[in-house]
Amino acid sequence: MWLYLSAVLYRFFVLFVVLWSMPISWADTVASAPLRFLPVLDAGRVKPYDTFSKEVLQLIYGKTTYEGKPAYQIVTTWWLQPDLWKDKAIFEIKPFELKNTLGLPPQDRYFTLEQLIAHPRLPDLFQQLQEMREKKMKLDPFFQSVQRLEQQLFVYRELVSGNLVNVLPVSDSQWKNLNQLNDEERSDFLKITDLFIQSLTSPNSLEIRDQLERAIQQFRSRGIQVDDQKIKAEVHYGDFHPFRWAAIFYVLASLVMGLIWILKKNRLEYGIWIFALVGLILHIYGFGLRVYLSGRAPVTNMYETVVWVALGAVVFGMILEGIYRWRFILGTGTVVGAFCLILSDLAPAVLDPSIQPLEPVLRSNFWLIVHVTTIVISYAAFFLSFALGNLGLFWYLRDEKGYQERINAITLACYRSIQIGVSFLAPGIILGGVWADYSWGRFWDWDPKETWSLIALLGYLAILHARLVGWLKSFGLLASSVFAFNLIIMAWYGVNFVLGAGLHTYGFGAGGIEYVSAFVFLHLGYVIYALLVYRSRSRVSS
Repeated sequence: MWLYLSAVLYRFFVLFVVLWSMPISWADTVASAPLRFLPVLDAGRVKPYDTFSKEVLQLIYGKTTYEGKPAYQIVTTWWLQPDLWKDKAIFEIKPFELKNTLGLPPQDRYFTLEQLIAHPRLPDLFQQLQEMREKKMKLDPFFQSVQRLEQQLFVYRELVSGNLVNVLPVSDSQWKNLNQLNDEERSDFLKITDLFIQSLTSPNSLEIRDQLERAIQQFRSRGIQVDDQKIKAEVHYGDFHPFRWAAIFYVLASLVMGLIWILKKNRLEYGIWIFALVGLILHIYGFGLRVYLSGRAPVTNMYETVVWVALGAVVFGMILEGIYRWRFILGTGTVVGAFCLILSDLAPAVLDPSIQPLEPVLRSNFWLIVHVTTIVISYAAFFLSFALGNLGLFWYLRDEKGYQERINAITLACYRSIQIGVSFLAPGIILGGVWADYSWGRFWDWDPKETWSLIALLGYLAILHARLVGWLKSFGLLASSVFAFNLIIMAWYGVNFVLGAGLHTYGFGAGGIEYVSAFVFLHLGYVIYALLVYRSRSRVSS
């Protein structure tokens, strides 16, 4: 039976790798490939045209490819030949309420431009949205979807008109868009577009590729120089998907942990370390690229914090595993790491992976490093304790007496993880107060973010003290670690995506509340069920 289960796990992993680890990479031999490296200025940042087009297509269509074609080809044809797209359903709308309001078929997901702009109520919705923004009112899910539709239509119109594509740098902060090019510049750019059209009919022509590369260099010579190394690095980052590959190796390390328990082959322990280390190297490499491209600490939006938590969970798992050598600690850390990285990859609409310029309040690398990274790394330790708590409750449900030694080990690991988390969260909150005094002129003001961070800290301190005085035994500590993580979810996600209030406006976002709620209630139900089983067994044994 165990051999059969091992074979099933192995096949599952192979299927996982084949289906999920295939990053969309377009070979350099593709004739239109040089266009990907054309620098553009967008949203206050210089980026390759490849990144720009992916972000535009993700916003409007909800994906970074269209019918198997790369984003840069699709977006180029939008502004080059807009008439071809009039009858194409490319605008993604998911919320049923918005589709119902606009009289759109509820079963459809994509709609044409004509379908959207033809509805007479659309201007009224945009006007209501603007009034709510002026009054600084919190947008409900309906008006969040209206705001996204407004952004989609605005970006598409600006793109088609040529105003959004800033292609020629006049100075570091001033670029010419397609409509501002003079006759000579426009003539050079027309050579690029002509060669691009030819590349669509001869996609593998190396001759067209070389001509297109020379035409782009000729056009770029009319403006100031841009850092080509960063442009190439960002294209590589988008092609390679280092965080995706890191997640794959974390999954493999987690499966090895499962095989150790199933087959009782302790020598497989080295497999956990090997795959976890490879995943960690890829993880750090991905962060290194983001730091190089952005020039700042990679913890300024929800996406980056999720990826940072994944890194911290694996590192803390390695540290505790190196101390106790129980095998399951590192395996649990890789489970958390894989979960966070897969989540960040599958939810780009909620966790925006794009690299954006810093909000003014965050423009201090020193405080980003000493405050934000300290707070977020504490979330990693608490997430690890949460995962260990779930694991410990699982063995309680299996057989408390039969797995008592394993439960005791998990309980100690969970306790150490909470201690690590508190050791980072407490100074992080204090440092945040110092930064707040520096930025806003006050140390503490009961801002929602500050308040929930303090609530989370007090909650975990209560667990540690209850354990210290003997109020919480093994089961109580494990259940509390699972339950208390809801405080972190509220401080981490809830304040920014549910409350949407306070001075920490740079972190606000929308979406995913139904999935987060399901995650919370699922684990609350799990704790309650484990508690009922535990109490019933205690009554029977007594």
